[in-house]
Amino acid sequence: MARAAVVPDFEPLPEADRLDGVPHPRFTAKVYGHLDAEAALATGLLSGKLHHGWLISGPAGIGKATLAWRFARAALSAADERDRTGRSLAVSSQTSGSRQVRALSHPGLLLLRRPYNTKDKRFAASITIDEVRRLRQFLSFGAEDGNWRVVIVDTADDMNANAANALLKSLEEPPPRTVFLLLTSEPGRLLPTIRSRCRLMPLAPLSDDDLRRAATDALEAEEGAGGGKAGGGKLPKDSDWPVLQRLAGGSVRRALALHAGGGIELDTTVNRQLSKLPKVDWAALHTLADKLAPAAAEQQFELYYELLLAAIARLVRAAAVGGVAGGGVAKGGPDATLATRLIGETRLAHFATAWEAIVVKKREADTLNLDRKALILDTFAALEKAAK
Repeated sequence: MARAAVVPDFEPLPEADRLDGVPHPRFTAKVYGHLDAEAALATGLLSGKLHHGWLISGPAGIGKATLAWRFARAALSAADERDRTGRSLAVSSQTSGSRQVRALSHPGLLLLRRPYNTKDKRFAASITIDEVRRLRQFLSFGAEDGNWRVVIVDTADDMNANAANALLKSLEEPPPRTVFLLLTSEPGRLLPTIRSRCRLMPLAPLSDDDLRRAATDALEAEEGAGGGKAGGGKLPKDSDWPVLQRLAGGSVRRALALHAGGGIELDTTVNRQLSKLPKVDWAALHTLADKLAPAAAEQQFELYYELLLAAIARLVRAAAVGGVAGGGVAKGGPDATLATRLIGETRLAHFATAWEAIVVKKREADTLNLDRKALILDTFAALEKAAK
């Protein structure tokens, strides 16, 4: 007799730090490209002499959270279950600590992040002081039998001013055998007093090879779990990887979002649109705007604007660097020819102003929920004017 499928009696809540369709970083077994950082944490864990606060910094999606969760699984597993060489944070996925960390149920673990409001069906705009106040109760109990406690703040950039000040108090008087891992993409925006009480651990964008391996692992893991929105586990074609790697800039998260949202096709569209300026194919633009305007196309709409603004910025930068060099736009590079024809030195200020205006209008459209199609048409009206 066939066994009935097990149906969970609850629906897992959305997680603000998870990309749709791929496993959350705490389920990711491997970390790529950050071996020195991993070794530093593993050595401290082996010796029992770990700095109490670590500020793990770097661009979004390069593995900061993956490293933090890898540390948590190791720290909250038994000492004899860890790597005895002190070079790796690897532990079996079947240790009690690993299982509890994945379930967010370990008593020695506290995660601070933007909370999800089940009534409004949305995430809070920031990590509030109420979230950070959970630290008081968490730290009031001593670690049992000399075990470690781990606090992950993902991301510290999301803390409002009151939350940051509340966290600072705990960092100033850290309890024994408690490690704070603060993840940040913009460490310069954090309170100087928070930075001064943490050891800075900057992580670099991944190499092309590490990026491909990490993204492939994530997609294959999702395929094994039944697929999802971010490509359903389907891997990019070999011919797609050079473009994905160029656009991703060493970020696994960005590579996965590009793959899921048709980023290669959108990038081709953006390049074609810019190459035709000062002419605009208004009929094609209306068709594209109709496709990207609906709420269901939000991911593609955001990706399109991200690629468009990045492309304009590259062209402006190429023109500016060439002008400073004193001989027009610098030779070489994929943007040089187009920047020479489209911008040169005479229209540099016009394009820089247009880019700034588009950024402002995009932000207003997001905040006020303005018509997306009108935004796209206005964007190219501004670019057409700047190019003439």
